[in-house]
Amino acid sequence: MALEELLQTSMRRRHLSPQALADLTGIRTPRIRVFAQDGADGPVHPTTEELAELATALALPLPDVLAAARPRMADRV
Repeated sequence: MALEELLQTSMRRRHLSPQALADLTGIRTPRIRVFAQDGADGPVHPTTEELAELATALALPLPDVLAAARPRMADRV
């Protein structure tokens, strides 16, 4: 599952808007919108710290979130 799909599904399941998720994580709302729309391959790339924050806020296992972002993260290593 790609990052954008994982975020959209998890946000919908928890009834969280991008603004609400931003409030929980401290990540700026525009960044969350881009991650949810374009995933890790979009113009804005999530950091490992942001992925960890998102995993915590959405109660997702961090390995699942990292795996969803892997295509972009692998390019940056």
